[in-house]
Parts: sequence; structure tokens; C-alpha cells
Amino acid sequence: MKISDALVDFLRESGLEKSVLAVQVEDAWPRVMGPMVAQLTRSVEVKDGMLIVRVSSAALKAQLFENRFELVRKLNEAVGAEAIRDCRILG
Repeated sequence: MKISDALVDFLRESGLEKSVLAVQVEDAWPRVMGPMVAQLTRSVEVKDGMLIVRVSSAALKAQLFENRFELVRKLNEAVGAEAIRDCRILG
């Protein structure tokens, strides 16, 4: 068994996997969304599979809301797991 497989098993069994994935999603936000969106983002957090993003622009909020399913897909792809199921975009 590889060390990486053992680590994944440990995280899953200990209940820490969701917490680690949440941190990975939060860290991936600026890389996936780019510098302009990252600059207009106040906060990003994951709670129980829900991505909660606060932005400082009404136009960005509307655009992210329209593309929320693609946003979820891209972030899950970036972390290599289904870390989030849906998202809320707040202004």
C-alpha cells in the first residue's frame, strides 16, 4: 500500500477528509478563478459541502451565480474530489 493511499484511508476513517477538502477548495479559489475575481472576493468557505463566497461586486455576484454549476465542477476538479455540492454567492 502506498503512503498516499494510507493517508487517504486515515483521513476518511478519522472524519477529517471533509475538513481537508474544504481547505483545499478555499486554497484553490484564487488559482481557479484568477486574480481579478480573487481580488474582489471577501471570503471563501466550505460548510457541509456548501461553498459560501462573499464578493464585493454586485456584477461579479450575478455572474458567479449564473455560472455556479460550472464553478462547483471546476473547484471539485481542482481538488480531485467532490468536495462541494452547491454554492451560495453573497454580496
